[in-house]
Amino acid sequence: MPESPEVQALVEDLGTRLAGREITDVDVVEFRAAKTRSRPPTSLRGERVSGATRHGKHVDLAVGDAHLVVSLGRHGWARYAKGDADASESEGPDADAPPTLVVLTFDDGTVVELTDAGDWVSLGCWVVDDPREVPAVAKLGADPADPGFTRADFDRVVVGRRKQVKAVLQEQESLAGIGNAYSDEILHLAKISPVTHAAALTDDELDRLFDATVGTIRSAIEHQRGVPIDQLKAAKIASMRVHGRAGETCPVCGDTVLDFSFASTTAQYCPTCQTGGERLPLRAAG
Repeated sequence: MPESPEVQALVEDLGTRLAGREITDVDVVEFRAAKTRSRPPTSLRGERVSGATRHGKHVDLAVGDAHLVVSLGRHGWARYAKGDADASESEGPDADAPPTLVVLTFDDGTVVELTDAGDWVSLGCWVVDDPREVPAVAKLGADPADPGFTRADFDRVVVGRRKQVKAVLQEQESLAGIGNAYSDEILHLAKISPVTHAAALTDDELDRLFDATVGTIRSAIEHQRGVPIDQLKAAKIASMRVHGRAGETCPVCGDTVLDFSFASTTAQYCPTCQTGGERLPLRAAG
């Protein structure tokens, strides 16, 4: 699932390539991707892009007086069609590429394809006057990547919560942009068990968790910045210390990284660094 560092790199790339460009054609291949049926993406033909921004895990293209807001969902992404002058050789569809749901063509020949690799359509597009008209954007909490994000913002949504801390980190209404992967990385850096309730955290643990949250997200954004968008997934995977590395050696203590089940997904942790040696059950309680 794309998280804020990858989405930030994506919007910066899109903004650089598309600012000032006119949309000459829009093809909605999968009608379920269009969420504002009375105002479909095709209504943006003839309008110019003025910029791209990010709201949590959402992409926001400012087009004319409107906004094309794209929720990448669980498996959504964007690619430049192969043959674009500035696209890398590895970009573009092939036999194993995810299907294209929406195609945007621009006056300089650039073609952007919005894709979804899932078994069900999770990518969605809204055409709105204000991004906050998209319910998920309107509900977003403070973003740890924002330079204005403070310890007070963090404490407001974490301190005293009777909920597992990993769940709090992934709760978009509390902290925007963090998903399964970076929450694993944050908790490993903070040396906190993912199943500990936020209300049980000590002052020292809260200090570590705040620093790890801000540091992990901001450093990941810097690490991903400038990486070609077709290589961002690989760059993210390569940067992980524990997420996706069950059975491998923890780079901090040398113990073996283990799996545990979290909601409908599987997450990873180091028992020595995070749980005092305790092995979490594979199917953790909610």
